[in-house]
Amino acid sequence: MEILRTYLRVLALLAPEKGLAILLAVGNLLIAGVFFLEPWLFGQVVDALAAGGHSDAWHYIGLWAGVGFAGVVASVWVSLHADRLAHRRRLAVMAQFFEHSIALPLGFHGDHHTGRLLRILHSGSSSLFNVWLGFFREHLATVLAVVVMLPLAWRMNWKLALLMIGLMVSFAIFNTLAIRRTSSDQGKVEQLHHEISERAGDVLGNVLVVQSFTRVAAEVAEIRTMMRRVLEAQYPVLRGWAWLSVANRAASTLTIVAIFALGAALNSRGEVSVGAIVSFVGFAMLLVGRLEQLANFVSSLFFQTPSLRSFFQILDAPAGPAGNANLPQLPTLRGEVRFEDVSFGYAGDRPAIRHLSFVAPAGATIALVGPTGAGKTTALSLLYRAYDPTAGRITVDGIDIRGVDVNSLRKNIAVVFQDAGLFYRSIADNLRIGNPEADPKDIEEAARAAEAHDFIVVKPEGYGTLVAERGRSLSGGERQRLSIARAMLKDAPILILDEATSALDNATEARIQAALQQLTEGRTTFVIAHRLSTVRSADLILVLKDGELVEQGRYAELVRQGGLFAELDRQGQFVADADEVPAAS
Repeated sequence: MEILRTYLRVLALLAPEKGLAILLAVGNLLIAGVFFLEPWLFGQVVDALAAGGHSDAWHYIGLWAGVGFAGVVASVWVSLHADRLAHRRRLAVMAQFFEHSIALPLGFHGDHHTGRLLRILHSGSSSLFNVWLGFFREHLATVLAVVVMLPLAWRMNWKLALLMIGLMVSFAIFNTLAIRRTSSDQGKVEQLHHEISERAGDVLGNVLVVQSFTRVAAEVAEIRTMMRRVLEAQYPVLRGWAWLSVANRAASTLTIVAIFALGAALNSRGEVSVGAIVSFVGFAMLLVGRLEQLANFVSSLFFQTPSLRSFFQILDAPAGPAGNANLPQLPTLRGEVRFEDVSFGYAGDRPAIRHLSFVAPAGATIALVGPTGAGKTTALSLLYRAYDPTAGRITVDGIDIRGVDVNSLRKNIAVVFQDAGLFYRSIADNLRIGNPEADPKDIEEAARAAEAHDFIVVKPEGYGTLVAERGRSLSGGERQRLSIARAMLKDAPILILDEATSALDNATEARIQAALQQLTEGRTTFVIAHRLSTVRSADLILVLKDGELVEQGRYAELVRQGGLFAELDRQGQFVADADEVPAAS
């Protein structure tokens, strides 16, 4: 059964602290002992008083008090340490989930909304916490109490014990039926909750668009509609479990009445004492309470299983290229890059890159041009292993990049993305992404070189100014200049400029060209180019179309060939620099 498998996997996550977990289990044994001893002692006191043995009665009362005190101490100790253990393991598993999820391939993140992943993280970790806490505080003691109590009851009187066994069987049947009839519906409810999280995250991430297009009322209405769908799917599940509660309560009441009735009949025939009947009723009341507690746990786990399933699905998703200390580190690089018959396709799509082969000499500037969707960005993403090729190989200084530690590879590559990718942190912290060890002087020098210093110092807190989510508090040009400064701080031998100046106006771009030339000096540089001067000065131009390399060479050579590049040039695909634009007549 899925619920049992999920439960066992949740408990397996306690393995890093199994020593404490075992001690808590022993504590539960003591608590369980108290559970079954108390009704027995109660019956002994009644029989002693009925026989006139007051001294024996006081003996049992004193023993009862000692057992009860030991149970209180054990319960406090178990509760205290179970709480601490559950909190520690919850945070540890959240960290594990976070570490694993951000290492998953970009294709995975393209298929999973951030809002969905955050909901899975929070709901899944909360469910884990509740199961762990319930296991140590209640579930283990309940199971142990039942295991010990039934043999004891059977030894006292097997006829009365059969009634208690029948109660347990009825609980098991009722809960199994409820789970089977409602599990698929609860899965639909969980999926609807994921859709709400995705929708809400989408809206909150695009508030400017929502407000400017007067979509507030429409988006709120859509969320309310989705919430109504959740309730429509949830109500049948709740009805099923409400009927289960009624059935369990009815079985419990009938069992107690039957124990009294059968006990009275057996007592009239001298087969059982009044104290034994009292003990059995105590056992039955205790069993009812524990079974109801167990039923509540099963109900709780049932409703939490879909979120736990989603949590484990993320943990089980195969990670992308990850750092491996067992693989060799890249040595100091010259920067020669080779693509050898490289092909790559996204899952389920036609190949985005097909049989791509070229050589980029160390220190050369390579321009990638071609129509939109030609595969330029995808090709360069293979170099820093955002994805791995499905065929062929890529080498740096003759070393296959899949045979070295991926982190050492990425430390040698600086990327300026088309989307700057800024964090909700200070400007200085965003720049330190490029070099965590950079001091304020290094940061300022990089910002000046990227033409960013002047706009930073006029901010309210200068370099300490908080950048809004995804850099929304900055203009497109400001975001891109910070991205360039970040790459300058990294000071890597290989540089990738993915439309690095696309968000800059002509005047700012003209000023930053000198900084980019300084940045590319002595580095192997790949540029997804749109500026004519960049294309003209490139040591090698790669012309891509539909994922294939159709032409390569220098500017003048490609123009003379009269192929795709010459056509792009004639169509004005490359933007002229300010000083190259002819004056108006």
